[in-house]
Amino acid sequence: MLERRFGALRRLLRDPLGALGLVLVTLIVVMALGADVLAPYGPNATNVKARLQAPSELHWLGTDQLGRDIFSRVLVGSRIALWVAAVTSFFSLIGGLTLGLIAGYGPKWLDSLLILLCDSIRAFPTVLFALAVVTLLGPSLGTIILIITIFNVPVYARIVRTQTLSLGTTEFILAERSLGASAFRVLFVHVLPNVIGPLLILVSMDVPVVITIEAGLSFLGLGVRPPTASWGSILNDGYAFIRNTPWMVIAGGLPLILATLGFTFLGEALRDAFDPRLRKDV
Repeated sequence: MLERRFGALRRLLRDPLGALGLVLVTLIVVMALGADVLAPYGPNATNVKARLQAPSELHWLGTDQLGRDIFSRVLVGSRIALWVAAVTSFFSLIGGLTLGLIAGYGPKWLDSLLILLCDSIRAFPTVLFALAVVTLLGPSLGTIILIITIFNVPVYARIVRTQTLSLGTTEFILAERSLGASAFRVLFVHVLPNVIGPLLILVSMDVPVVITIEAGLSFLGLGVRPPTASWGSILNDGYAFIRNTPWMVIAGGLPLILATLGFTFLGEALRDAFDPRLRKDV
C-alpha cells in the first residue's frame, strides 16, 4: 500500500502540469498561512497621502483609493479564499456523502425524493439564489459559505449515489448482505472506501470554482464586508479606477488566475496518478 502511494506521488511529480500545480497551490497556501508575517503593512492601514500610487519599492502592487497597500491586502485575501474553500469543501463533502449513500442504498421513494430535492436546488441560478439568501441573512462570510455549500452538496450527492447504486449490485456487497451484514456496515466498511477517493479528487478540482464564486460575490458586494480584504473586494475597488490605475484590477485578478490554474492542474494530475484507468503507462 505504501509503495503504491509513493508510486502515485512519483507519477504526480513527473507530470509537468502536476508539478506546476503543486508549486502554485503551495505558493497560495504559504501566502495564506504567512500573511501576518509576509505583509509589509496592515491590510486596513490607510494613508490618504499615498492613495492610488503605482507599484514601487515601498508598495509592490501599489496602493488603493484609501492608500492601503494592495500587496498586503492580496496576502490577507488569500486567507479568506482558502478558508471559504476549505470550509465549504468539508461541509459539501460530508453532506454529499451522507445524502448520496442514503439515496443509493435506501428505499426507492427516498431516492426519488432526494434526487428531486437536489435537482430543485441546482435549477436555481447561483446569483439569483445568492441574492435571495443575502437579502434574508445579510452579506457576510458565513452567508457565502452557506450559499456555496447548498449548491455543491447536490453535485457530490448525485456522484456518490451513482457509485453506491453501482457497487450495490457487485458480488462482494451481495455476499455481505446475504450473511446478514447491517446497512451501516455495508455502507461505511465496503461502499465508503470505494467512493471517497474519486470524490476527494473532484473536491480538489472544485476548489478554484469555490474561490471564484467567493470572489464574484464579494465583487458584487454580496460577500465579505469592508474593510475585510478579499480578492473580489480588491477587484471591486479597482474597477472604479481601472482607466488610470489598472494595477489594482491586475493585483486582484492575478491571484485568482494562479489559484485556478494551480488547483486545476493539481486535481487533474491527482486523478491521473491515482485512477489506473486514466494512467498512460498501464
